Amino acid sequence: MPTKRFAKPQPYHHGDLRRALIDTALQLVTEEQDWTFSLREVARRAGVSHHAPYNHFPEKLDLLAATAAMGFERLRDGMLRAMVGIDDPEALLVAICRTYVRLGFENPALFRLMFGPALSAAGSNDRPAVARLAGAQARAVLQDVILRGARAGTFAVSPNDPKDLALAALSAWSAAHGLTMLAIDRVPGADLPVDDMVERLLRMVATGLRQPRAEPPPQSVGGATDGKSSASPAFGAGGTARGKREKAK
Repeated sequence: MPTKRFAKPQPYHHGDLRRALIDTALQLVTEEQDWTFSLREVARRAGVSHHAPYNHFPEKLDLLAATAAMGFERLRDGMLRAMVGIDDPEALLVAICRTYVRLGFENPALFRLMFGPALSAAGSNDRPAVARLAGAQARAVLQDVILRGARAGTFAVSPNDPKDLALAALSAWSAAHGLTMLAIDRVPGADLPVDDMVERLLRMVATGLRQPRAEPPPQSVGGATDGKSSASPAFGAGGTARGKREKAK
């Protein structure tokens, strides 16, 4: 599985120690495709004393949460870059979801750290605040695209219904996330070219959200619909009834 390479962190001398530790942890996650390393190892790689990390991260979980938050920040920035120059909501949806899948495919361990249970054993509400906030900011990009499509009439979603918008965003997110997990787990049947799978699946998702086109009613001979008179009740129906009354007189 290909992994994305980052520049090796330089030994820390001065400046932002917290950021240096996060960068080092991200480097370790990327290289080892795991997060079983110790804070002592992070300190050694960052070029600081083994006590230094505890000034910013009392526990290893705190450092992992900050590393996951950086992953969410990169996801958000990547989706925003993918949106540049695109106006069509459907194309926007495909572009940001493609970015989502590629992040997971290029760095499976980081993706699992961001979304998996490593940061919490009790549920999403128990996840560290720094990871929750960064995740919400990344998810807001998808929600904004759905809202744009709803307001433009591209997606069959009410722009004034929060539940409707949330469900539409969840459906797109579920498709992208599910495809990512299938790809990085190498599930049989998901071993097709990734770009091809992403493009096809996301187009299907976008098509499912698309506003259906109104079809004209079927026309019968003479222009009437379904064999019935097309006259309005105020005129045709009333005139017919009046004609019958006049004949009865």
